[in-house]
Amino acid sequence: PPAPQPSAAELIRRSRELARLSAELDASIRAYARRPRQRYLSASTRSLRDAAYLEAWRRKIERIGNLNYPEEAKRRGLSGSLVLDVALNPDGSVRSVEILRSSGYKVLDDAAVRIVHLAAPFAPFPPAMRQDTDVLHIVRTWQFLQGDRLEAR
Repeated sequence: PPAPQPSAAELIRRSRELARLSAELDASIRAYARRPRQRYLSASTRSLRDAAYLEAWRRKIERIGNLNYPEEAKRRGLSGSLVLDVALNPDGSVRSVEILRSSGYKVLDDAAVRIVHLAAPFAPFPPAMRQDTDVLHIVRTWQFLQGDRLEAR
């Protein structure tokens, strides 16, 4: 026997459901297209474009960090290393700073975050980097060494 034909009311309901799903899909596609393109750089970065930016960033961090080495760490003779994820916007401003691995000393962790903000803004992304990067994450190990020295490796 032939399948029963859907009623007019059922056809209208299905049509509305399809329209709703289509609108949801369009909204999802637009949201996906607007999300920032994020890239990650670390000490192992080798591309010339990225390595040059990373080296300039590292030099600035170490210069500012050594000028602003935490007094409490000096007094207490603290040393330690931590891993930070510093996210930058294309204009070089800081988007976020996240401690991925603590040094075990709040004073050193707080100092690293403070140093990032003191050193900001950083250089704007070069044109080639802007083509594929909206947010640049720089993940580095920060070492607060005896002798009141900071290194970002």
